[in-house]
Amino acid sequence: MRVVVTGGAGYIGSHVVRALGRAGHQVTVLDDLSNGHAEDVGGAELVRGDVTLAGVLDQVARTARAQAILHFAARIQVGESMAHPARYYATNIGGMLRVVEAAASARAHVVFSSTAAVYGSPETVPIPIDHPCRPENPYGWSKWMSERILADAAGAGGFSYAALRYFNAAGADVEAGLGEKHSPETHLIPLAIDAARSGRPIRIFGDDWPTPDRTCVRDYVHVIDLADAHVRALEHLAQGGESCTFNLGGGRGASVREVLDEVGRAIGKSVPSEIAPRRAGDVAELVADISAARARLGWEPSRSGLAQIVTDAVSVRRAGACPPPHRQ
Repeated sequence: MRVVVTGGAGYIGSHVVRALGRAGHQVTVLDDLSNGHAEDVGGAELVRGDVTLAGVLDQVARTARAQAILHFAARIQVGESMAHPARYYATNIGGMLRVVEAAASARAHVVFSSTAAVYGSPETVPIPIDHPCRPENPYGWSKWMSERILADAAGAGGFSYAALRYFNAAGADVEAGLGEKHSPETHLIPLAIDAARSGRPIRIFGDDWPTPDRTCVRDYVHVIDLADAHVRALEHLAQGGESCTFNLGGGRGASVREVLDEVGRAIGKSVPSEIAPRRAGDVAELVADISAARARLGWEPSRSGLAQIVTDAVSVRRAGACPPPHRQ
């Protein structure tokens, strides 16, 4: 298929671009490179542009004769969204408005990068796909509103979609030398790797959570498994499958302290840490029920054990493919 990938030079997007290419799809990437890296798109065509600007995505989709749009371009930091909510609504919802316009014009399938942040504090864990959505930060609200826009526009515009709610994307493609290169870096595993190597302590945001070791619990999913799920979702739609929403996670939780311990084992040094206040917008535990994705996409997260995720992330950083993260 001919596919346009917005944000395809970013961390998750670049892994999906590579997976799409390996599956035989023809890929055009639209990215403003504000957070992405041109060298990470591999052999895909790269168009530099802002997805939120009227007409930009529509023109790229027309030129590429796109049959599908995979939408990753977004702002993604919970803490920043609390401080600058308007920025998040403008980018994340503005981008989705452009996506549905282009999809309706081209009758193109849409695969949307959503998030577990749409759920807020869960009533049950693991979180089922039909759990009520009550976001607790502007980032989560912007993604939940974008899902609603996508569903409404698809019904009116005659195209199908898949909304994929990620839990915590992590890991790296060692063979391709692709890993996390956010600036500033806010993700736990690369920050923990840097802390172990540099000796500068990492902050643990709260040690008074209602979890077994009093630190937050998250569900980590390997980015290669995520990429595979996107290819499967696209092919589900291309084969006439109905629009759908899925959770994507490893299906098990790991606490902050467990992650630091695993990084310490992989590096051969303990990870220095210090306790900091809870961050606004955080919740205690997020773990995915991934049964729907297993049943309908035949998807299985084969690399999402914590040890494998950390080993791959450490390998790419040791190889120098990813620079030490700049902390906020």
